[in-house]
Amino acid sequence: MAKPIIAIVGRPNVGKSTLFNKLIGKRVSIVDDTPGVTRDRIYGDTEWQGRKLMLVDTGGIEQKTDDVIFAGMRAQAELAIDTASVIIFVVDLKSGVTASDMEIAAMLQKSGKPVIVCVNKCDSLGELPTDFYEFYNLGLGDLVAVSSVHGHGTGDLLDAVLSFLPESGDYEEDEETINVAVIGKPNAGKSSLINKISGEERSIVSDIAGTTRDAINTLVENNYGKFNFVDTAGLRRSSKVEEKIEKYSVLRAKMAIELSDVCVIMIDGQDGFTEQDSKVAGLALEQGKACIIAVNKWDIVEKDGATMDKYRKKLMNDFSFMPYAPIVFISAKTGQRIDRLFELIVYVRQQNTMRISTGKLNDILAEATARVQPPTDKGKRLKIYYMTQAQTCPPTFVCFCNNAELFHFSYQRYLENQIRATFGLEGTPVRFIIRERGEK
Repeated sequence: MAKPIIAIVGRPNVGKSTLFNKLIGKRVSIVDDTPGVTRDRIYGDTEWQGRKLMLVDTGGIEQKTDDVIFAGMRAQAELAIDTASVIIFVVDLKSGVTASDMEIAAMLQKSGKPVIVCVNKCDSLGELPTDFYEFYNLGLGDLVAVSSVHGHGTGDLLDAVLSFLPESGDYEEDEETINVAVIGKPNAGKSSLINKISGEERSIVSDIAGTTRDAINTLVENNYGKFNFVDTAGLRRSSKVEEKIEKYSVLRAKMAIELSDVCVIMIDGQDGFTEQDSKVAGLALEQGKACIIAVNKWDIVEKDGATMDKYRKKLMNDFSFMPYAPIVFISAKTGQRIDRLFELIVYVRQQNTMRISTGKLNDILAEATARVQPPTDKGKRLKIYYMTQAQTCPPTFVCFCNNAELFHFSYQRYLENQIRATFGLEGTPVRFIIRERGEK
């Protein structure tokens, strides 16, 4: 049975993200004193008294506003409320009851969902201040005093959450879920792709660069399998990343790459390849991730019968450092070739986790060395005794030889090409570890 969803809502800067991080036990949401830091819905798991819960951190709910970002944040919070089993309404003890609090309380009453009023910033132990009781004026029932910074009262808060939930069976995590990080420079269409795949407005979409700040998780299940898509902040040049919050966003994007199984590198079809695209791809390459190059906005690119072939050849040249990555031309807006994208995600994941037996590897090694002799230096020839696969993700091969210095990079590339010619390994990097005989 699916985990109950617990939405954390409130106006900006009351400590929602700090509480979210405290409850899940790790820093997932960005925390800063600037209003509007959290913009989309951020998901995280926690467990209390043997029950697994899914928490949702939302952007601050502002009163009616013409600002496109704050309006989008409000819509995201409303979606979280619609899908939640229980709502935690966070208010600020130090600010007291505000007009925004009253408006949010009225909105929550209309939702008909169980609501727990969490009075945050009750940092002092002992008797509660008289200001605490002012929040009964919200008309939402009992209050829970919490300090999200110190963790005081979080157990009482989770007890209150469980009191509204029916008893149910354990939730089993599916190990077959493929984690997919969608990465690229700003405005390449990453959030639009996630929204199209999920069938809902999971991420705010705007022409303003830097709209997405956190790494947004979206679970998708279809005929191709189960996927956890992570929409990341667009990665810009370091010289342009001045705002402290955006630096955190870049770290989140890099973390999403590290935790992913497959990286979809989004290219803006109108802009074409840029230096920043190569740097983004380089991050995935360093982590040894399976990769797909997705050229987005293909529906609005002017083209003739040869455009796609020309574009593909140019990209293969631009991405010469990862020639194994398949290229797919998509449109996040119309859904063009999204099915093909899913097929490639499943395929490159299989390639990244492929394990090849030592016997087959050494058959290829014997044939390759017979065809092209290993290099020599000053009359001494490289001898490769045998090769074995040490690990997957990415496939990593250990070669035992007589002299590691003679094992030139060009010959490693030759052996890699021979292995790829036999086993494919499309979409995944391949690594070699060179060992001299007797070396551990």
